[in-house]
Amino acid sequence: MIDFLRENFSQLIVKIGEHLFISSLAIVLGIIVAVPAGIAVTRSKKLSVVLITIASILQTIPSLALLSMMVPIIGIGKLPAIIALFIYSLLPIIRNTMLGINGVNEFLVDAGKGMGMTANEIMFKIKLPLSAPVIMSGIRLSAVYVVSWTAIASYIGAGGLGDFIFSGLNTFDTKLIFLGTICVTIIAICTDFLLGKLEKFVEPKTSSR
Repeated sequence: MIDFLRENFSQLIVKIGEHLFISSLAIVLGIIVAVPAGIAVTRSKKLSVVLITIASILQTIPSLALLSMMVPIIGIGKLPAIIALFIYSLLPIIRNTMLGINGVNEFLVDAGKGMGMTANEIMFKIKLPLSAPVIMSGIRLSAVYVVSWTAIASYIGAGGLGDFIFSGLNTFDTKLIFLGTICVTIIAICTDFLLGKLEKFVEPKTSSR
């Protein structure tokens, strides 16, 4: 196995880089879109129902099916994979942003209103700081999903560690399958650990809920 790693080390580094690039970009795009969407749904029940329903429906589409749907529209490669993974990243972040904001103690919100704060000031100075751990929990869950699902993106030529897995399946090479699987698992575990630390870091020192 050590000799096998030496022979494939340079390719492994390239595939890890591709995997991290695809998954990181999808997660960042998901955060940019989903957090504001989560804030928006707390201000409108109708919008909440619409967005959560759409995100839930998209989440139920099998990953291979969604990737396959992207091919005739966008083609193959990294772009359709990033778009598909971005779509999958949305629901946990939107839902946790909504739950976190709605879970803030109403006493604190009323105190802010009593001090003359505007709705935006209450949102950004009270609600978001207190709901940050819950939002981070959604981002953490989404990131672990995306890192794992990025392996399947190799199916449409996106690259990444999935290349080892699919190559191993096609050639009945268990070493390639194990190499790809183990690396994806390690990245997912590290992602969960690091974001778990960040989740604790953003937790208010004194939180009243």
